Amino acid sequence: MAEIRMHGLVELKKALSTLPDKLEKNILRGALRAGGKEFQTAARQAAPVKTGKLRDSIKVRTSAKRGRVKATIVAGDKNAFYAHMVEFGTAQHFIKPKDRKSLFFAGLAREVIDHPGAKPAPFMRPAFDGAGEAATQAFAEYVKARLTKAGVET
Repeated sequence: MAEIRMHGLVELKKALSTLPDKLEKNILRGALRAGGKEFQTAARQAAPVKTGKLRDSIKVRTSAKRGRVKATIVAGDKNAFYAHMVEFGTAQHFIKPKDRKSLFFAGLAREVIDHPGAKPAPFMRPAFDGAGEAATQAFAEYVKARLTKAGVET
């Protein structure tokens, strides 16, 4: 899993510490979501589109547990369970029927299908590598706007 860590945010920590805990978490979650949206946009633009299910499955999730706030950008859901196979590719493998004697492929019945594998088509990693600066900027702008709204001098 890739992470971005921002350093030198002593002033931010000081400004946030003057606020109630709930508001502090709220501001951080919103800022992480704003930054995460930049990654989401970049990943959606880079994702291969056949049906659009993979692209639409790319989401930003934030959480705050045990005093720690984090954002996660995920790809894949029940409609696009194959996201990791697109990102990393697959090796050559055999496909066997689970509860019948044969599979039908290209109009023919087969007991086993020899799948040649699939080449990787990365979309998450390039998005992460390319959107870091925009995400950091979005994070900073969100925090500044919320601190100003809360009456904290920035």
